[in-house]
Amino acid sequence: MNESMTANASPTSPASSSPAPLHAVVADDFIAVNRTIVEQLSSKVPLVATISEYIIESGGKRLRPLMVLLAARSLGYQEDKHILLATLIEFMHTSTLLHDDVVDESHLRRGKKTANDAWGNAPAYWSVTFCIPAPFR
Repeated sequence: MNESMTANASPTSPASSSPAPLHAVVADDFIAVNRTIVEQLSSKVPLVATISEYIIESGGKRLRPLMVLLAARSLGYQEDKHILLATLIEFMHTSTLLHDDVVDESHLRRGKKTANDAWGNAPAYWSVTFCIPAPFR
């Protein structure tokens, strides 16, 4: 997996390559969430690793983790458990999207083939099963 690109990724504003204003407030935390996502989705099972990388690289705004990070910092939280919580929420959201794609037999998400369209329903379904408990390992 291209860990350096993915783990350090931060959403940017459309007109520039700098972080969007809300993301800039929690930029270091956001990088930590992305790094945790990459670490938690690593697998010795090649197909799981491939599907995981595909899903991560598909992008998305990651608004749910952003809300967790902003809430934690706005309340003065100084520890790092909010990183795991933000990661867990992102995994749960991604799992629901994968599940919906399987159930709806979707072919595209964000302009790319869905995991179920690229690898079939069974591998996509099992990647959902892998995503949900990942942060608890």
